[in-house]
Amino acid sequence: MNEMQTILDASVTKLLDDHSTKQAIQGAEEGGWPEALWNALVENGMTRILLPEAQEGAGATWSDAHVVIKAAGAHAAPVPLAEAILAGFVLGRAGITMPEGIVTVMEGDFKLNGGRLTGTAKRVPWGRNASHAVTLVESGWGVEAVLAPLEYARLEKDQNVAREPRDTLVFDNIVVDTAWAGLPGNALRLYGALMRATQMAGALDYLTRQSVQYANERTQFGKPIGKFQAIQQQLAVLSTQSAAVGIASAHAAQRADKVTSGDAAAFEIAVAKTRADDATSIATSIAHQVHGAIGFTYEHGLHFATRRLWSWRAEFGSGAEWADWLGRETIARGADALWPYVTAR
Repeated sequence: MNEMQTILDASVTKLLDDHSTKQAIQGAEEGGWPEALWNALVENGMTRILLPEAQEGAGATWSDAHVVIKAAGAHAAPVPLAEAILAGFVLGRAGITMPEGIVTVMEGDFKLNGGRLTGTAKRVPWGRNASHAVTLVESGWGVEAVLAPLEYARLEKDQNVAREPRDTLVFDNIVVDTAWAGLPGNALRLYGALMRATQMAGALDYLTRQSVQYANERTQFGKPIGKFQAIQQQLAVLSTQSAAVGIASAHAAQRADKVTSGDAAAFEIAVAKTRADDATSIATSIAHQVHGAIGFTYEHGLHFATRRLWSWRAEFGSGAEWADWLGRETIARGADALWPYVTAR
């Protein structure tokens, strides 16, 4: 991280330490809305970090956003911060004004007709809480960014295993704002995968820190369990998995900053999401083994991270889907291009 990102990391970490508390997360899982947390994020400009300065944003980079999104993942922040950041990025590219209130993103089967949107979006993050949602739709003009008000959308509530809202929204000829954004049709899937991989990197960091701390505090046979070689070996594996995902997601964010179109960063994003998926299975198993029975209780905070990791790995493309994409891309280039394709980055 550069100096500015170090300052940003300290600021957002302090904010989340203060507001993304165990009580706030539990309250959100019971159907509440953590207003104090959301207001603090908005007041500090975190939701608009990728929005251009001309549109009242921070004009930051994906590498800067990586710092914020990773911290949100580490704190299991029960708000659509990452989604709002991605929405701001798309709206900024399209020159559409980002509205006040809660803005999320959605993927779905949509049709545009004269500035009116029809279709269905499933598994929309915090659809019930948001006032607007951003998506990309293929039209006669190419790929258009769409800002849709949710006031007139039909809502069907649902949630993931982390009890985060993942709702279905149905639109019937609703008036929306549209503009050409210069993004590929799969941009939401691409940048969404980067967003989730980054959150997962943060959650894995939390698992590592929490597991090391618990191993040094929990005693067995007269000494901390962290002194036993078997536990030390498991913690070393956990740390390695966490570090690998952190590096992969940071590299993908850096690549996203260097290219003008998301599909040019698809290789790095696919690698990050695939690596995060692989690490989740290993890391959550180790973390719960280290914690023993207490890690499975609702009163302990470990599950806030593990349940989100299990949920996030399936969103915006699973690791298996992205690994399949990588394999197809590699095969399509032929054997002679394999080594240059991998090492050019």
